Amino acid sequence: MGADPFLERGDDGRVLRKQLLGGSFRFESASTRLLDLVEAAYAGLPPHQLPVIAPEFHVELRLALARKEPLAGEPPPVRMQSGAGLLCGVMDAANYVVMSPTQGRALVVASEDMLDRPYYVRYELIEFAVFTLATRGLGLVPLHAACVGRHGRGLLLLGASGSGKSTLALHSLLGGLDFLAEDAVFVEPGSMMATGVANFLHVQGEALRFIDDAGIKGWIGEAPVIRRRSGVEKHEADLRCGHGPVATAPLELAGAVFVSSQRADDPENLLTRIPDADVAPRLILDQTYASGQPGWREFQQRLAALGVYELRRGTHPDRSVDALQALLG
Repeated sequence: MGADPFLERGDDGRVLRKQLLGGSFRFESASTRLLDLVEAAYAGLPPHQLPVIAPEFHVELRLALARKEPLAGEPPPVRMQSGAGLLCGVMDAANYVVMSPTQGRALVVASEDMLDRPYYVRYELIEFAVFTLATRGLGLVPLHAACVGRHGRGLLLLGASGSGKSTLALHSLLGGLDFLAEDAVFVEPGSMMATGVANFLHVQGEALRFIDDAGIKGWIGEAPVIRRRSGVEKHEADLRCGHGPVATAPLELAGAVFVSSQRADDPENLLTRIPDADVAPRLILDQTYASGQPGWREFQQRLAALGVYELRRGTHPDRSVDALQALLG
């Protein structure tokens, strides 16, 4: 077995500190390449603060030896497990995450050959650890949603994959609204303050047909292409390039909008308020994981009181942005 079978005597590593999702994160690793992925994900983001006591979270990143057999195709999906106070996300024996939410600590292990697939390491291992620790440690409600806003007030953009949330978020950004997040939003239910990570925007190539500005088309069209687990390919455009405003602080929610892929009967009237009796079941159906979290009931009640709407498509995404601006006042 050797003198150090558990690899407890690793080399001293470098430390990166980031303020993310209202929490302070300490990333440590002896691998420069893994820390480079942390920088790629979180460098240059505004340091959000929430009205809760924030512990310091520790994330250790460790590089494992390459697999003996080369990986054909995309890596296996992350399988989740728990026990003894630990949460785990496992791709395979050399790529996994182990977390202790009560201690605010996580170990992320990635094999050398997985560094050739940086999107998966960043998104499914590192970001998975960050999001989970913040959710559990800060008492946040984790939502599969986008969020944009103005003057400190925000709107959640909800809806199934393919409904057009990313396209609407893009045009909201280009229309001057503050961009908070595209895919994952975290809400502190006591204050209804929403935070997120405004690092990348994922847009399908067909969305470029609605954009006339050559600079914006180049920014998105020349961005790397990633392939989702669903098989959908999207451009991963870096929001830190300065093509629109990002939210410099958490946004206080003013309501939520379910983005629909259906055309509006009246192109001048895209928004419809969802009846109060229908809000709770619709939210639960859309947010299966979040609805099982401790703060869900308070979040759901507060959001329903603010107003939940359905937004159908108009003649151009900019008309949908106009509807959001009207809600924000």
